Amino acid sequence: MKRFIAAITLLVLLSSLAARGGDYSKYYEGLGAAFSEPAAPVIPDNSVSLVDFGGVGDGVASNTEAFRKAISKLEKLGGGHLVVPAGIWLTGPISLKSCIDLHLEAGSIILFSPDKAEFVDDKGKVKPGISASKRTDVSISGEGIIDGNGEWWRAVKRGKVSDVEWADYLRMGGTEDGSLWYPFNLKDYGNIAPDMKAQEKMRTHLVRFTDCERVLVQGVTIQNAPKFHLVPSRCKDVTIVDVKVRCPWNAQNGDGIDIMNSKNVLIAGCTVDVGDDAICLKAGGGDVGYSYGPCKNVVIVDNTVYHGHGGFVIGSEFSGGIEDVYVCNNTFSGTDTGLRFKSGPGRGGKISNLVIDSIRMNDIRGEAVVFETTYVNVPVGESGQAEQTSDWLPDFSGIRISNVICAGARIGIAARGDASMIHHNLVKDSVFICSEKNTELEDPSMVTLENVRF
Repeated sequence: MKRFIAAITLLVLLSSLAARGGDYSKYYEGLGAAFSEPAAPVIPDNSVSLVDFGGVGDGVASNTEAFRKAISKLEKLGGGHLVVPAGIWLTGPISLKSCIDLHLEAGSIILFSPDKAEFVDDKGKVKPGISASKRTDVSISGEGIIDGNGEWWRAVKRGKVSDVEWADYLRMGGTEDGSLWYPFNLKDYGNIAPDMKAQEKMRTHLVRFTDCERVLVQGVTIQNAPKFHLVPSRCKDVTIVDVKVRCPWNAQNGDGIDIMNSKNVLIAGCTVDVGDDAICLKAGGGDVGYSYGPCKNVVIVDNTVYHGHGGFVIGSEFSGGIEDVYVCNNTFSGTDTGLRFKSGPGRGGKISNLVIDSIRMNDIRGEAVVFETTYVNVPVGESGQAEQTSDWLPDFSGIRISNVICAGARIGIAARGDASMIHHNLVKDSVFICSEKNTELEDPSMVTLENVRF
């Protein structure tokens, strides 16, 4: 009898672990002491349905208050699972609390309101679609979709859309400015800023965790963000697995997964198809970025990227540093660049122990591997030039890249900038098929090649 009870207890425990995301130790075998699996969130075994709090999934009724009430109830219970059933659940911003799992059942779509005013708080700041700040044990799970209704937020470049698509935007109203369309002075929704460029700078992220510990995002589809899609910033113990991130290829600043100044991170089994950088590590710019500390202990494995400005990217700002990062067994098919390291003076930092192995690429529009220290971040509709400073210079060095197969890129390996900022990097045991140039290195010391075939 005791053995039976023990077996049942073990089964319950294993089921609980599965609900929290499971055991990902297989990704850490042989990586050494620098890498450790992130701690999983612990979610109490309470469960409520959005419907119980007045939720209506008809795509018309607002569910902002239903989400607020459901989360408040779970918080009073000490945490648990908020179940979102099949349906289309229109809502304003959702603020998650500690020990809560937002669970989207198959067939469910959380659709964020196209009315930007719903996201502006009483201090004039714009809230993300889903956010958690200074929380512990936070989870988003399931098989549903989180849709940011980003077309109501993003400026559009005329040269990136067809005549049919351009006409669709004009029917929404908005404002044309040369070769740009802004969602300002729309027919159906008001403005949240005095002019179109000020409003453009107020675009919000779709899912953002700030200063949180033990975060899990698993199984869901995150799409069509106003700006970036999934942003853990200054977090510890973050697990992102089996997530799909998608938006139109021409979505302005449509980054996929951006990890900022965070520690103990796993990104595994995800599919990303976006309008800007796909999987990106950042660590802030200048003194502030440095104060927040590095991106550290990050493992990125078994992911597939379709469109994106870069498959795996560092930068442009990383003054806090990038330490102990392992990128392995990822596929980039149709990205603008494959492995992209970009920064510039005033935004850079140091890199320590970055290992990239077993990368497959095809149909790469530009460079398979590119280093650039002349990068300038220019908002849409603006012009800019490189910052003139000797502080916070980027240092791309000691990066080890191996076993890359690239079946089609314009340029194999490129490095542009000062050799004091790009040096002692290694690419080995790799094959690149290039249509224009094998390499474009401004100084041969920037990248050492060993057993590389072009």
